[in-house]
Amino acid sequence: METLPTGISVLDREFGGGLPSGSVVVLKADPASQSELIVDRFSRPRECRYLTTVRSSDAVEANLTLDGDGEGDEGTDGETVVEETDRGAPIDDVLAAAAELPERATLVVDSVEPLESADRSRYGSFLTDLRRHVADAGGIAVIHAFKGENGRNRVVTEQTADVVFDLRTTVTGTEIVNRLIVPKFRGGAALEEPLKLKLTDAVSVDTSRDIA
Repeated sequence: METLPTGISVLDREFGGGLPSGSVVVLKADPASQSELIVDRFSRPRECRYLTTVRSSDAVEANLTLDGDGEGDEGTDGETVVEETDRGAPIDDVLAAAAELPERATLVVDSVEPLESADRSRYGSFLTDLRRHVADAGGIAVIHAFKGENGRNRVVTEQTADVVFDLRTTVTGTEIVNRLIVPKFRGGAALEEPLKLKLTDAVSVDTSRDIA
């Protein structure tokens, strides 16, 4: 099984080069966090189909960066095509894009909540078809999922996913701390400890020490 870079060098080092091809990845985060920076990085290393279910395509494109500006991160190595899904039938649009996913490409779904509102049997079938298309292409699907919006199908999303990234943002009186936890990793080893990240206008490792 081929390993595909994530676009975030620290993750690629931890995972022995990246993520297994054919993986369905879920990134969970608070809506008010800087998680879009991580999604942006995931879209960079290869050709990418970026499906936005809530924001406009213009808004997404305006915030996508085109070169490496993080600590040791990779630059763009393929075109990112941003498309808005039909608000009434987002599942159909995502599956259509997945069926045409180029070889070794990345499919981004940002965000998954409108899809999770579907009937459970319909949503379960969607995830099965999504996995098959991504595996056929030898690529990766990245599903952006916001906490606090957990519908009846969030458990299905996480159960089906091969890899779960859990971004936890803590605000104290003096700082904002972002920790990335990887509790699930099929085909590899989950991280034993959280990764402390700096999420400003880029993604980098936070080397500051926590003071108890």
